[in-house]
Amino acid sequence: MDSNDNLPSEAVPSAVAVLRCEDYDPERVEECLFRGVTLLGGVQQFVRPGERMLLKPNLLSGKIPDKAVTTHPAVFQAAAKQFLYGGARLAYGDSPGFGRISTVVRRSGLHEVAESMGIELADFQHGRIVSFPEGALCKQFTIAEGALDADGIISLSKMKTHALTRITGAVKNQFGCIPGMLKGEFHGRLSKIETFAKMLVDLTRLLSPRLYIMDGIVSMEGNGPGNGTPRKTGVLLLSTDPVALDAAFCRLVNLDPELVPTIVAGAEAGLGDYRSIRFLGDPVETCLCPDFKVKREKEITEDSVNRFLVPLMRRHIIPRPVIRDERCTHCGTCVAMCPVSPKAVDFLRPDRSLPPKHNYGLCIRCYCCQEVCPDNAIEVETPWLGRLIHKRTL
Repeated sequence: MDSNDNLPSEAVPSAVAVLRCEDYDPERVEECLFRGVTLLGGVQQFVRPGERMLLKPNLLSGKIPDKAVTTHPAVFQAAAKQFLYGGARLAYGDSPGFGRISTVVRRSGLHEVAESMGIELADFQHGRIVSFPEGALCKQFTIAEGALDADGIISLSKMKTHALTRITGAVKNQFGCIPGMLKGEFHGRLSKIETFAKMLVDLTRLLSPRLYIMDGIVSMEGNGPGNGTPRKTGVLLLSTDPVALDAAFCRLVNLDPELVPTIVAGAEAGLGDYRSIRFLGDPVETCLCPDFKVKREKEITEDSVNRFLVPLMRRHIIPRPVIRDERCTHCGTCVAMCPVSPKAVDFLRPDRSLPPKHNYGLCIRCYCCQEVCPDNAIEVETPWLGRLIHKRTL
């Protein structure tokens, strides 16, 4: 459907506002974001005066904004201004995959913006158990106090690739509302990508953010979500439907949305719709990035073969994390973050004189090690037999 600037009288389900935004100039970002919110019905659709709203950015780790790892401070600032104008009382927070939140917010540039606007950092270190009987897979979660204290959530995701879920976007952004090391427990318990995706969908249904904003002005392609390559894509995306928003991301980068497990699971659970998106704002055709580096091929999974062949597949066919010794600093972050016991990646010597090594018989392919490596020393590669099989099935 053609994009347009017709102003709906109320929030539009499965509508995605696509807005060209060439750089992070604060005034330009604020103008684009205001336009997007207006296209979706105006800020009054998402907040009432006096409500306590949480801004939930992607704060994976403490990297500077130019690395495209975290939600850019200009997008955070523009969103904050929108909801302050709407009369909200604001807080912000996330539970990083690695590092102290106080350090991460400073390095990401969000602390300076938040402090200048009087926005407090919410408590994402402590949490409490919340029942969710409607969950398709998970009936309860431990949620950060900062998320539970809010009347509503505004999700500020970053447009990035992801080794496990192909992309990290609107649906996956809520995973940061689970405090600390509890996130690793989900990787350990839900080793299959389909079940992990269903958990993320249940979590998003529970938290039910009122608006999803995706920072795609500079995105991350390749070895995301923490060590990929920044790529100028020049777009902001907004929606009340996280499934539609992630599908719009896929549309822009020429990725089949049905290959993204969170999109499929989200649609099945009624979280959103990716088949009949109404695009608003700028023409989608002006925002396409078809050569964006993202995993587009279908994967061979353990469920598709006889169970006796699974050990063979894990070692010689299924994609796996690989440590590049020449870039490894022996910091041990990958070992600390591995969620399985015994560890699937560990040092061979107690003195750490050699880089860690993976035991692929134990590795569940959660890619936590690849996600948190601070030195871009871990990549995901498909073994030669897997590449050969895939080539013959194309």
